[in-house]
Amino acid sequence: MTDKITDPVALWQKMVGEMEKGFNSFATKAMETPEFSQAMNRAGGAAAGAQKQFGDLMEKYLLSMNLPSREQMTGIAERLQAIEGQIGEIRSMLSQMSAASGGSPIDAAPRPPRTKRPPPEGGGPK
Repeated sequence: MTDKITDPVALWQKMVGEMEKGFNSFATKAMETPEFSQAMNRAGGAAAGAQKQFGDLMEKYLLSMNLPSREQMTGIAERLQAIEGQIGEIRSMLSQMSAASGGSPIDAAPRPPRTKRPPPEGGGPK
């Protein structure tokens, strides 16, 4: 059986564990300072500002290319859903009105006209 002191894996695990404990205590102390929270607030504000500028730039680019922005596409999708809902309501009201009047249902597909003629009585071509 190997001795724990001479085992390189055990030494490595112990060294990594000690480094981790030291780093955790250093990070905990650093995060408790007001300077750290101020720096994080500035970094967050800068990231939010950069994201807003990028969004504005992208919107201007899409406008110059005569393409809709994400916001415009979302608006179109919402309006399309509202229109589809209204069409569904109209269809159900028409079906109810058709059923009440005794007509054929609205959803029934129209039948194609019969264009094929029966063969003549004298027989077909020979």
